Amino acid sequence: MSTSASSAQGSIPDLQTRYSGVPARLSQEAVEAKTKLFSQKTVPDSFPRRRTALPPGVSKESFDQAVTELKGALGEGNVELNDKPLVDGWYMEHPNTHDAYHIADQEELICSAIVYPSSTAEVQTVVRWANNHNIPVYPVSMGRNIGYGGAAPRVPGSVVIDLGRRMNKILNIDADNASCIVEPGVSYFALYEEIQRRKLPLWIDCPDLGGGSVLGNAIDRGVGYTPYGDHFANHCGMELVLPTGELLRTGMGAMPGKDGADNPTWQSFQAAYGPYVDGIFSQSNYGIITKMGFWLMPETGHQSYMITFPREEDFEQIVEIIRPLAQKRILGNIPQLRHVIQELAVTGKPRSFWYSGKGQMPRDVIREKASKLPCGDVSWVFYGTQYGDPASIDAQLKIIKAEFGKIKGSKFLFPKDVPADHYLHSRVQVCSGVPALKELDWLNWQPNAAHLFFSPISPTKGKDASLIHSTIAKLHKKWGFDVFPTMCVAGREMHYIANIVYDRADADAKRRATGLMREMISAAAKEGYGEYRTHLLFADQVAESYSWNNGALRKFNESIKDTLDPNSILAPGRNGIWGKRYRGKGWEILAGDKRNLLTDGVSPSLSSKL
Repeated sequence: MSTSASSAQGSIPDLQTRYSGVPARLSQEAVEAKTKLFSQKTVPDSFPRRRTALPPGVSKESFDQAVTELKGALGEGNVELNDKPLVDGWYMEHPNTHDAYHIADQEELICSAIVYPSSTAEVQTVVRWANNHNIPVYPVSMGRNIGYGGAAPRVPGSVVIDLGRRMNKILNIDADNASCIVEPGVSYFALYEEIQRRKLPLWIDCPDLGGGSVLGNAIDRGVGYTPYGDHFANHCGMELVLPTGELLRTGMGAMPGKDGADNPTWQSFQAAYGPYVDGIFSQSNYGIITKMGFWLMPETGHQSYMITFPREEDFEQIVEIIRPLAQKRILGNIPQLRHVIQELAVTGKPRSFWYSGKGQMPRDVIREKASKLPCGDVSWVFYGTQYGDPASIDAQLKIIKAEFGKIKGSKFLFPKDVPADHYLHSRVQVCSGVPALKELDWLNWQPNAAHLFFSPISPTKGKDASLIHSTIAKLHKKWGFDVFPTMCVAGREMHYIANIVYDRADADAKRRATGLMREMISAAAKEGYGEYRTHLLFADQVAESYSWNNGALRKFNESIKDTLDPNSILAPGRNGIWGKRYRGKGWEILAGDKRNLLTDGVSPSLSSKL
């Protein structure tokens, strides 16, 4: 083992000793992933701090007094000032002080302090403290919302509530009910490993990377790839702290069980009686969820595969074929459709290995390089998985092969048809509920790798899909970025996820990435396509784009915010929702905003008057 690999192995957190660590089965893969990423790292681990952050409108003297009070309530070691050098780290060693993939200045979206509660009661204590001192707080589950802002607070100087470090228990796994209850610090890795330790015939559903919070991903409406891939749709019951410090349970949990126990149907039925309120606590800043239930999938037989398509213009026909297969539930999961450039990226080799020119990598170069890979000279790659007994899977595959076979030159491949290190084998794991790390490899595309996701929703129709793809491709070319499209395609809609990979040490790359994001949001909205999720610095523009009836939805969200959070202390600005204390005072970054985030920052000059 090389010196760098040995050093990497020694520093990577282990799941047995740290809640946010990697399981032993992936320790070598983690070493290799970190070694690849750090081989292109040209910046120091950290820079000397130029500034410290304070909550808006709070003096240093007042803040110090408030922090002393909070330390008295939670314990000296459970409240930390953010006064140390900022370290970006990487996926398995991410910061909770700022955005590791900063698109603004590294010291812009920083917290003033980090708090580590150990229980729901301590979360209530922190929230009441925040109200008493008029200090904004920003809760994170684990801080691995990478590509969307990580653990960074939208309002600089907020106090981050890191729920993961001391609230990371799997509270219950009910094998008969195929359900569980977890705290915010439970990762997909941790939940999977515990199910395996107990030898239970259950699957989890995980996104492409397994280190994130099960709870956190669900409330941000993240997706996975088994039949249980809609994570929020497969949650059942939550306990949360409201912005005033009051405690709420939703669903059947609102009814006490016998002799004070939890209601026995809390993890069995989602809605209970009356309005179904769970949805307002997803992608919002209306409460801090401290416990959440999930349905688990009974294990079953499965078969993953990939289908390649030779021509760019095959795209519309591919989508048209997917739609009826998905609507009839013939496709077993939410499949992925990717452009062949990602076959180059997921090898973990940097862009410079394939091409050293500027601007977008030319299509003929992609074709020539892909021709030497297992996929061959193709344009699109479809990854799918079927579930059930062997006879059912064979019947499903027969239909699928016949339908996609209508596209001339398409080719069907099983995992046994490609080398052991091919990306398809990672899809086998993820699509059968085994959390992995392989998806980190494409980050090595650029030095000091960072990325932004642009994630619009399109109908599963060829013309719509083609329009959004051509719009995104055209704008990527304008701003000088390679296009990395991943389509997660369902029967009626598809998530188009465009991944902008940039060098976080390159100011011009950040400027161009920001310009590309702003223009894609506007161009998509003009055609009627909106994002389902976005980076925190673009949340205002995305929220503004949902403007039907003079922005009725946004006004409704603001009304709920003002009612539940009268002091505007909980995560102001998250998902474009601002309380009355901040609203209309220059914090919003809307369409047409000309500020340079690197030089102008995100705080308005009026912030001192808050």
